[in-house]
Amino acid sequence: MGSPTVIDAGDCATDELLERLREGNRVVVRTEFLGSDHDVTLRWDGEHFYCDTPTTLHKHDTEEEMRKCIRKHGYCST
Repeated sequence: MGSPTVIDAGDCATDELLERLREGNRVVVRTEFLGSDHDVTLRWDGEHFYCDTPTTLHKHDTEEEMRKCIRKHGYCST
């Protein structure tokens, strides 16, 4: 697997991000939380979606669950 795509939070739309994940790309979202910068790695293994934050690994069984997580945490613009 190649290097992940790196974006800043809010730089792309949710559909665009999900498309990148479905294509097998890992996406690193640079975000700010409580005054500090953090990288969150998003990926899809063909069965589950994952959000690997500095403190937690979230696993989502469906694309809709992943979409809600992406929007809840502000990783994408829409």
